[in-house]
Amino acid sequence: MAELAGTSLRTVRHYHEVGLLNEPERRSNGYKQYGVAHLVRLLRIKRLTGLGFSLTQIAAMRDDEHPRDALRALDAELAATIERLQLARAEVGALLRTALPHDLSLPFAPAGASAELPDPDRSFVTVMSSVLGPSGLRAYTDMLHQAPDASVAVELDRLPADADEQTRRDLADRLVPFVRALHAKHPGLGDLSSDAPRGRNHAAETIGKAIDDLYNPAQVDVMRRLRVLLSQPGKTGPA
Repeated sequence: MAELAGTSLRTVRHYHEVGLLNEPERRSNGYKQYGVAHLVRLLRIKRLTGLGFSLTQIAAMRDDEHPRDALRALDAELAATIERLQLARAEVGALLRTALPHDLSLPFAPAGASAELPDPDRSFVTVMSSVLGPSGLRAYTDMLHQAPDASVAVELDRLPADADEQTRRDLADRLVPFVRALHAKHPGLGDLSSDAPRGRNHAAETIGKAIDDLYNPAQVDVMRRLRVLLSQPGKTGPA
């Protein structure tokens, strides 16, 4: 029967053990007496597992009923899987065709490649891609793709950990007009976590932890000073 169904003896025994396939009666010589009903049942199980049903789902189905609801649920699940795989294939194709950074998701990769982001910035972008929602991602991605080259931003990237107080204060002051210009061009930057999947607090905590881990103490201090300056009356929203 296993050979006719194109399966293995081990699989048949497992179906007996979990109650999917009834044990046949035994002949007087001790051999199991399988019938056509067993073969049909085995072929049905094989067909349903091939479609993607789990053994638990199959066990809940009645042989004399058409599993319409189960098929609809499976169809929706398969559609979601196909969409996920198509997106993954698109990313793989982009990585094969170009020299895009493989650690960045597809929307962010061109910005990471063209701007040659420093390693901390690339890691930060990766974190942002995991915590922001659709609108936040759009605003952040647009900013990355259109961010102007600025020496003041480069200064922040290159700021040594032992930068003195005056250097950090001056850099924060000079970053204010640069960030204000970014906010004016990309208003969505003012509330990136508005639709964060796990909420604003989770996004803020994750982003804050990423900043502390990825950047040196002087850079973190400049970012905090900048945030205070931008929150003052007459300044734009949070950095």
